[in-house]
Amino acid sequence: MSTEHSAAHDSASHGSVSSYVTGFILAVILTVAAFGVAFSHALSPSGTLMAITVLAVIQVLVHLHYFLHMSVSPEKRWDNQVFIFTGLFVFILIVGTIFIMVNTSTNMMSR
Repeated sequence: MSTEHSAAHDSASHGSVSSYVTGFILAVILTVAAFGVAFSHALSPSGTLMAITVLAVIQVLVHLHYFLHMSVSPEKRWDNQVFIFTGLFVFILIVGTIFIMVNTSTNMMSR
């Protein structure tokens, strides 16, 4: 039983230590950059928001690539489809919840 488990783990594409270290260093750099942008007040408020948003999107991509091992290779197609479905489901759940809350607030006596 344990040989089947280890054989399944060996065939999976796990990252190397250097890959994890690279991902960690990039994540730390992006986090420090976001804090630097926020605390320096060098940009306008909308510029600061845009810079932090861009840094956050880059950091999400770093995490997806280095820690979740997602890529555009044909072998990872199923993983990508599941990830996209999950993201779409969460988006619909959040937008639907906001819609219901706004609609309920508008139509209730709490005006």
